[in-house]
Amino acid sequence: MKSDNRRKKFAFGSLPLIAGIFGITVTMGGGSALAGVADVDWSSVPTKTIKLFWPGQATYQWLRSPEHKRANLQTIEGQACTACHLNEEEEMGNKLVVENDLEPMPVEGKNGVIDLKFQVAYDSEDAYFRFQWKTLNDYAGTAHPYLRYNGEEWKAFGYPKLDEVVQDGEQPGIYEDRMSMMIDDGSVENFATQGCWVSCHDGQRDNPDRPSKAEVMDNPLFKALKKKDVRKYLPSTRTDENASWDMGKTQEEIAAIKAAGGFLDLMQWRGHRSNPVGMSDDFYVLEYRNSDAGKNPFSSNVNKKTQEPKYMFDESKVGKKSVRIEDIRKMETTLIRETNAVPFDANVDWKEGDLIPKYLVSREDSKGSAADNNRSKGVWKDGVWTVVWARKLGLTNPDDKALVEGGVYTFGFATHDDNITTRGHHVSFPMTIGFGAKADIEATKLD
Repeated sequence: MKSDNRRKKFAFGSLPLIAGIFGITVTMGGGSALAGVADVDWSSVPTKTIKLFWPGQATYQWLRSPEHKRANLQTIEGQACTACHLNEEEEMGNKLVVENDLEPMPVEGKNGVIDLKFQVAYDSEDAYFRFQWKTLNDYAGTAHPYLRYNGEEWKAFGYPKLDEVVQDGEQPGIYEDRMSMMIDDGSVENFATQGCWVSCHDGQRDNPDRPSKAEVMDNPLFKALKKKDVRKYLPSTRTDENASWDMGKTQEEIAAIKAAGGFLDLMQWRGHRSNPVGMSDDFYVLEYRNSDAGKNPFSSNVNKKTQEPKYMFDESKVGKKSVRIEDIRKMETTLIRETNAVPFDANVDWKEGDLIPKYLVSREDSKGSAADNNRSKGVWKDGVWTVVWARKLGLTNPDDKALVEGGVYTFGFATHDDNITTRGHHVSFPMTIGFGAKADIEATKLD
């Protein structure tokens, strides 16, 4: 591969800088976590500012209902959201973020809009993405829910801000920041015109008409999936015109849709559960938000039998076996199996208020197509996240959208900021990205 001045600089300066900020080395498992990204000169790649806005409870079903006044029929016909709302992201975000018909659970102090600075480039082997956005808080969102010892047992501690236990003051708002990409190659109906709204439905977490756990587990589709709640899905996997959560097609019908490529690629960089090991996760959206085959970089740290942690901090590496509430956001609190974790010891003299992360993170344990995004890294500085990310071209996994030169793809972007999850994100309208082809955004070719 030839090299020119566009491939000599790294977005954050040097690899030791990242290692110093995060307290870990970026060289793991025999190779650099940022190989192929670290030498991209982003100053030679054009920057596009994308307005991300708060969507409230604007679901697929709402968009097609009479409540979506004077636009529901056009939406049903597949008309693009931007046909009515071009350049209205800021107006809509600020309107929807406060209490209104589409926002029954407003989060105090929440911003309606985020300006996402986006750059994209590619060479013969990889696509490269760079994201920058200012966080609402004056700290990096790298904390995530914990297990807290209450003097007798370990209980979940810290919840996202849309949960009632946080809004009622019973639990603190603790959740990681995230950066997400959803990608289609033209196989999913209406994604090019209506974006992520084809995957957002009534019944999902923090959306209207959420079913009980028992109702979900009793449904034939969810019983087959062994799931207890409703998450993103596509209308093509339901049998009724309204794409209701409980009207799933058969497993055989859904498998045929997947084989034909009728799914969305969904990848998320996570401030706690992937960033410390230089990764992002890899999912796809079809009848559910499914993980790609293999294993993502994070897993539960809860022993289902004992309800105790599986791992605790290695005191020789961290200086303590657990952390306290005063440590959160003042030190790195990710539990990484290969660097700072040891098996949990129930015989330690645990004190009330001791905290151990609810999730275990591992680069070495990640495998299969779920581990494709093994070159992404974010640094938070002066109130701004900068995330760089490489994605291999031409992937042949049956749960991935293969990016190739000459291809045009529809992307949707989202950030989760300020200790929040589920629909509590800021989203973009769909847009096309071309790799050596005409599109809304054209990736810069690196020689």
